[in-house]
Amino acid sequence: MGSFEYRVSLHPVEDFREMILFCSREGSCKAEMVASEQIRKMENLLNEGGLQGWELVQANFGQDGVLVFWKRQMH
Repeated sequence: MGSFEYRVSLHPVEDFREMILFCSREGSCKAEMVASEQIRKMENLLNEGGLQGWELVQANFGQDGVLVFWKRQMH
């Protein structure tokens, strides 16, 4: 089994404001309620990490932004 290295990155709430608040008041959450610009920003973030060999482990959305956990195999 290989060894991994890990990285944690924080991305400001301004970049993902609409993605954090995508549920209705009734509690219904649908992907189409997320603005397409917000989806593109997330895709770009994930693709940038992927190009450097990082794999997304988890993304946590909070009032201060998005905390992203990455891992990649060490060579």
